[in-house]
Amino acid sequence: MKLLKATLEKIKPLDRRWFLIAKKRLDNLTKPPGSLGRLEEFAERLVAIAEDASPAPGKKVIFTFAGDHGVVDEGVSAYPGEVTVQMVHNFLEGGAGINVLARHAGAKVVVIDMGVNHDFGKKKGLVDAKVVKGTRNFTKGPAMTRSEAVKSIEAGIRLADRFAKKGYGLFGTGDMGIGNTTPSSAIAAVLTGREVSRVTGKGTGITDSSLERKIKVIEEAIRLNAPDARDALDVLSKVGGAEIGGIAGLVLGAASNRVPVVIDGFISTAGALIAYTLQPATADYMFASHNSVEAGHRAMLEKMGLVPVMDLGLRLGEGTGAALGMGLIEAGLKIYLEMATFKEAGVSDEILN
Repeated sequence: MKLLKATLEKIKPLDRRWFLIAKKRLDNLTKPPGSLGRLEEFAERLVAIAEDASPAPGKKVIFTFAGDHGVVDEGVSAYPGEVTVQMVHNFLEGGAGINVLARHAGAKVVVIDMGVNHDFGKKKGLVDAKVVKGTRNFTKGPAMTRSEAVKSIEAGIRLADRFAKKGYGLFGTGDMGIGNTTPSSAIAAVLTGREVSRVTGKGTGITDSSLERKIKVIEEAIRLNAPDARDALDVLSKVGGAEIGGIAGLVLGAASNRVPVVIDGFISTAGALIAYTLQPATADYMFASHNSVEAGHRAMLEKMGLVPVMDLGLRLGEGTGAALGMGLIEAGLKIYLEMATFKEAGVSDEILN
């Protein structure tokens, strides 16, 4: 808890003066003001995060947090829990969607075992931060203890601290965990105040009847556990997951180190919302990579005031949206840094009436 408290105290809202400094340069580049749309917005925010008028593009890393969920016993997923283990091996071997898109983006992939119900032993590329061997079935009681929830968040903070010290300047979040859209929907319902049916979707592709079951399971879990929407740790421990806590910690750690973090889809956004509830200033450091087709994703983004960079119909997770989003965010910074001003290019900036 000590690390979490210290991290929260370090996070400060962005200084708006840096946005004006960035905008002044952007408006003097060889283009009509604002003509590169959101690319300019990205550049302004990156300048403000760095508090540097010429921030250097840093190394990129995507963290894929993995964990199992006891609630899969309730039939909420189209896949069995063993797939989590199998996919972790696939990540480590470089054969998953996130590996392909991270290579395309020039980003490193780090896989973190937060709560997989399996002992991997020492594996190259795998960080062992295991808090639980799968969460408990939250229809029977809390998914985790409060202490376990704190440990999961602090594991994410430590990762952020470590990679910031290594010189990584752009973080991405990702996830793997069969059944994890169920706790994410529960978090979305509690923290946005929306009805469960409005923030719950088909996840891995369950049937209509399974979706009805999933909604009832979440409603039952919220009634039984009564998570307090004013207390993010209570929500995370009662209806969340270890990998979701890891993502929340990564976001907090990124903000405390003044490192921008690109949020992936539904599960990553549930983790980001936990971080935001603990410290609203974290939103200044987040970029929402895309709008997932999963119900409830936009509700969480709206709660944090985040506008997605893309809408490509993605719903894979793993960090795939973050990998794609990184390219566009970095493009905004390169425009800011590398494009000539009117004066440098010898181009007239006079506007005729």
